[in-house]
Amino acid sequence: MIGHIWGLFTNPGQEWIAIRDRGYTSQQVFFRYVIFLALIAPICGFIGTTQIGWLAGTAPAVKLSLRSASVFAMLYYMALLVGVAGVGAMIHWMARTYCEEPKTFDQCVVVTGFAGTPLFLLGFIHAYPVLWVNLLFGMLALAFQIRLLYTGVPIIMQISEDRGFLFSSAVLGVGLVALVAFLATTVILWGIGLAPEFVAGLPGLSSA
Repeated sequence: MIGHIWGLFTNPGQEWIAIRDRGYTSQQVFFRYVIFLALIAPICGFIGTTQIGWLAGTAPAVKLSLRSASVFAMLYYMALLVGVAGVGAMIHWMARTYCEEPKTFDQCVVVTGFAGTPLFLLGFIHAYPVLWVNLLFGMLALAFQIRLLYTGVPIIMQISEDRGFLFSSAVLGVGLVALVAFLATTVILWGIGLAPEFVAGLPGLSSA
């Protein structure tokens, strides 16, 4: 299943057709693809934030304590898994509006799991936590994910390109709402005492 990654980047249309023809189940996508790719960002983020530290301009690097980085890595991993399942469920619900025939939950998770490939792979850049580098590659990954979404929805859902465009736009809107909710949840967690522990010794930062 990992072999689909190359095709999604080089020839998305043909690869989506191949994925559709394989008839993957949601369990296969989740347990043979998503759970492994979702590990990239938490692991690389843990390494980057504890060994290198976040770099922004000429300011000293800001590192996280091992304990704090471990907690955030686990929460990050869980958020990615819940996000895939949650968006898949939303696609399944919206399919009643955009698809003439009923669609299975398997098809919806296939779209979510494989369309999320660029952002999963973006996790490698977290090992080098320079702010502008992460922002640049993050925008590129997001752009390619949107391309995969708009290419894959009509193929997997077996609908016209016009309906696929509207469906994909709705899915994109749901994804943006989910992102805002994730950021809001992060702020709330910080406010109730789950703020990270810094070890850079900068003024105003707590040390481990």
